Amino acid sequence: MKRLPREVPLAVGLAAAVFAIQLWLGSAYTLRMLVEASCYAIVALGLGIQWGYGGLFNAGVMGFVALGAFAGMLFSYPVNAQFWESDAPGGLARVGAYALIGALVVWGVSRLHRVGVPRGLRTGLAWAAAAVAYLVVTTALEPIAEWVESGPGFVGGFGLPPLLGWIAGGALAGLVAWFIGRICLGLRSDYLAIATLGIAEIIKAFLKNADWLTRGTLTVSPLPWPVPTPDQIGFVAARASYLSLTAVMIVAIYLVLERAYRAPWGRMMRAIRDNESSAASMGKDVNRRRLEIFVLGSVLIGIGGAAMVSFVRIFDPAGFLPLNHTFLVWVMVILGGSGNNRGAIVGALLVYIIWTLSEPATLGLFGVIRDVGAAWFDWQAPGDLDSRALQMRVFVIGLTITLVLRFAPRGLLPERIPKHE
Repeated sequence: MKRLPREVPLAVGLAAAVFAIQLWLGSAYTLRMLVEASCYAIVALGLGIQWGYGGLFNAGVMGFVALGAFAGMLFSYPVNAQFWESDAPGGLARVGAYALIGALVVWGVSRLHRVGVPRGLRTGLAWAAAAVAYLVVTTALEPIAEWVESGPGFVGGFGLPPLLGWIAGGALAGLVAWFIGRICLGLRSDYLAIATLGIAEIIKAFLKNADWLTRGTLTVSPLPWPVPTPDQIGFVAARASYLSLTAVMIVAIYLVLERAYRAPWGRMMRAIRDNESSAASMGKDVNRRRLEIFVLGSVLIGIGGAAMVSFVRIFDPAGFLPLNHTFLVWVMVILGGSGNNRGAIVGALLVYIIWTLSEPATLGLFGVIRDVGAAWFDWQAPGDLDSRALQMRVFVIGLTITLVLRFAPRGLLPERIPKHE
């Protein structure tokens, strides 16, 4: 008798779990959980191709999520008329021109070795030019930023449709990934992880402290939705509409990635991942192909970040945490199965369900323990017992990934490499 594919029991189990959650916590809660899980699924697909297709250890997922969220906020938030009617936009344009000129100067200095300048001297001159450009830009920006923060508050948004903001979020994340990749992709996997982790923290620190641009810890809200909001059609209908939109996006992304995986490009990426030296000996440009997959994955991560922050309707730079937006996504990819796009989607749904329900389930369990202990053993529970329930999330996720690595080390849906006769 032919065995059923693993996808069938997993899909049935997930459907049963969602149905049980709907009966327990209601439709509005279940839909919110599914929408957030679908946004994480888009991010997991981006990380999945970076690691599964290219073997790139990106430990800075949080930074690209934050960039996508920032661009989504900037493009979709309503226009701040007080800022645009002042002289500040002209001042910021001058600062941008200074930054562009500085970048061109640094780029030109970095090419001096082509005219006979020793490489060591060229490197020193490039760093000096970068330092001077940084000082010029920050000196010109400081008075403008202070005026914006004391007057209009922040620059505001462009008032464009949210979907354009999502696209812009992916484009910004991809652009930053291109610059990072040009510098870091020559590093080995462990050093690449350290570099991307540090860059993610730099991105977060910039967004958190640039009050004139992001309002910093004051947050920006409410962000517009690409579908009718709960105020217009109710929580259930609005969240169902949002879920339909993200589900369509996941299907479209999945089909494109699956086609690319089975194409000659996908075979080339797997060859580079499995044996870099052999691929290079066959004439493949390893660094260029790695840069392609790094940028493509970061674009998807940025789109997922934009969709995520649009749903919660609050942009808070301090809310981007490595635990939630890097470690959790890695758990999704590892649990689902590296190199398997269906595994990334299943892993995102399963892990987020466990992550979300661990708190109410632990609260219920702790309540039973408190009641039984007080009634049978005259035991007084600690006053912070309820707050400890939130900390159980990390324990439950850690236990889950440990069990999966023990009994299914390749993930729930391992990679299936197509064979070409």
